[in-house]
Formats: sequence, C-alpha cells, structure tokens
Amino acid sequence: MPRVYPPIDGRQPNPPGISPSLVESVAGFSAGIFSTLVAHPFDVVKTRLQIDRSSRAQIGDSIRIVRHIFQNEGSYAALYRGLMPNMIGNSVSWGLYFMWYGNIKDLVRSVRGEGDRLSSSDYFLASGASGILTAVFTNPIWVIKTRMLSTGKNAPGAYQSIAHGTRELWKTEGVKGFYRGLIPSLLGVSHGAIQFMAYEQLKNRWSTGRGGKEKLTNMDFLVLSAASKMFAGSVTYPYQVVRARLQIYEAGQTYNSARDVIKQVLKHEGFGGFYRGLGPNLIRVLPSTCVTFLVYENTKFYLPRYLSGSDE
Repeated sequence: MPRVYPPIDGRQPNPPGISPSLVESVAGFSAGIFSTLVAHPFDVVKTRLQIDRSSRAQIGDSIRIVRHIFQNEGSYAALYRGLMPNMIGNSVSWGLYFMWYGNIKDLVRSVRGEGDRLSSSDYFLASGASGILTAVFTNPIWVIKTRMLSTGKNAPGAYQSIAHGTRELWKTEGVKGFYRGLIPSLLGVSHGAIQFMAYEQLKNRWSTGRGGKEKLTNMDFLVLSAASKMFAGSVTYPYQVVRARLQIYEAGQTYNSARDVIKQVLKHEGFGGFYRGLGPNLIRVLPSTCVTFLVYENTKFYLPRYLSGSDE
C-alpha cells in the first residue's frame, strides 16, 4: 500500500517559493473533481429523495427513484444530469475550504504560540469558520445544482445548463434566488466542523498509538475519513433535507422559511422525513469522502515535491 507522509498536525514544510495556500487550494480542487466523478449518481438519487413529498419515508425508496429515472428520463446518462455544476461546486468549495482551513489553523497556532498541536475546539472553530466562508461564496452554484438534479432534462422549466440556470434564476428571483437555502447551509457548517474535528483527532490518536513514528498509509486515511464522516453525518443530516427543499423550483410557493419546512415535514412525513435519502447519502458520501481525503492528502504531499523537482 503506498504511503503518504504529511505530518500528523500542522502543514508540511513546502520548498522555498511554493505557497502553502496554493498547495492547499490545488489539493482541495483536485479532490473535489475526483470525488464528484465517483459519487454523482448517488447525489442525484439523494437529492430526489430529499425533495420527495409523496409519502412517508420507506425502505426501497432509492430503488423506486432509480426506476423512475430510467423509465421517464432515458438512459444511464440521466444519473449524470447536473454533473457540471456539481463538479464546479465541489471543486471550488473544497479548494476554498482547505485553503481557508489551513490558513486559519496557522493563524491559531501563531496566536496561541503553543507549537503545532491544536485542541479539538481549535479544529472545530477553524473548520466552522472555513465552512461559513465557503458556504457564502458557493451557495449560488448549489442552488443551480440542486434544481438540475431534482428534475429531468425535459421537465417543464428545467435548467438546460449552468448558463441557462443562471439567467433564469436571475430573471425570475433576482439576487435572493441565488441565496436560497443559505441559512440551513450555514447551520450545516456544524457537519464539516464535527467531521474535521473528529478526523484530525483520529489522526493524532492513530499516530500516537504507534509511537508517533509510524507513517500513515492510504488505508489509514480511508478508515479515518470514513469513520469521521459517518459520525458527523449521523448527527447533522436533517439540515440537508431542509436546505434541499428550500432550493427546489417551487420552494417559494411551498415553503415560507426553514421553520416552515420543519413544521410541514413533521406534520406530513413524521420525524423520518428528515432522514429521507440517508441510505444513498451514506453510500454516496463514504466513497466520496474517502476519495476526497486520499486525493487531498496525496496531492498536498506530492505536489510541492513535483513543483520543486524533488524525488524525496
């Protein structure tokens, strides 16, 4: 199994002239592209389930959605509808997120003056702040992506492309339309904060358990990233359902606010409505998360050496 050698806590030293922020951004951007290519079909199914108001959540809903897509929207290509905005959103989001996350951790270290080791609260706050900044910058992309994934290409009013979606959204809803679902997204920052706090602490403990000398392998990163994602996902999934329902086409006619979504879901679908799509979401996010962190950690390690011409 190939090994990657980033330090357990803190940024690895980059060769002179290579910006740490650039490395973080490229690593995050690359991770977003690869993870989207792997997981996009699951994202389509998850989105359809999150906005489905037809009945209470039932086992087998995912199969019903997939069957409906094939029967009404054509070939397997329908599962890749909205790939471009999803890829742009994920790559830009991860690029910005990791850049800010690394910079904020460095800032905390410089202020605290306690070396490289950070506490759980430090990781939580750094991840939370990075998530807020990323959410504000990228929310317009996610609105268009959600609307493209939630409908078939031939559905009335369906966006045919990112450009078409941008024009239609601006024409019909103005600036406000691009920021639908932002509040639930900001509340959902807790998901990333919990995940990264768990991931960083698991890495620290994993290394400490080996005497602090054993290098982390790709399998280590697979296990640690999956465990942290499952932990965070089980705690914070309901906000994704609320956000998705606020971002669909007819949201303005169906819901007045995030609070209204919560009230209607509880009334018509019960508590289980907040966990619609959880199954395909877990199937989707685990491969996606593992790919994201593998690509990120390896790119962050190898990119500086490639740019500097080092073989070490």
